[in-house]
Amino acid sequence: MDNLDQTVAKLKAAADAAEQAAGAAQAYAEQLAAAGHAATGGAIDPFVFRLAIFALAVFVGYYVVWSVTPALHTPLMSVTNAISSVIVVGALLSVGVGGVESGSGFARLVGFLALILASVNIFGGFTVTERMLAMYKKKGAAK
Repeated sequence: MDNLDQTVAKLKAAADAAEQAAGAAQAYAEQLAAAGHAATGGAIDPFVFRLAIFALAVFVGYYVVWSVTPALHTPLMSVTNAISSVIVVGALLSVGVGGVESGSGFARLVGFLALILASVNIFGGFTVTERMLAMYKKKGAAK
């Protein structure tokens, strides 16, 4: 049980680190968009800069994930599941907070979609991780 507690603590630390990195990336994107807006004299909307940053992040993420060796795939999926669990908590707050009911239904809809997608991601991550670990088990070993 001690090993499980250590693993849970590591996953929580990874989720906290991912959340801090996401906050720093958001702040950096805001600063970059404001700088681009100021540099062009207001000719380019900051949304365009944020969209460009998002598009570049998609391409970089794609190439980074597909270049991961199979031996590192399981730890990568564990961190992805930890990040998705943070998304699930945020989505549940977005859907269930009483203050959202007085606001628009758009926040609840987006929260619900985030909840569904993050749940699928978590389930898929655990399924893929289980299949990867099964590849390393001996053929005649008991389950």
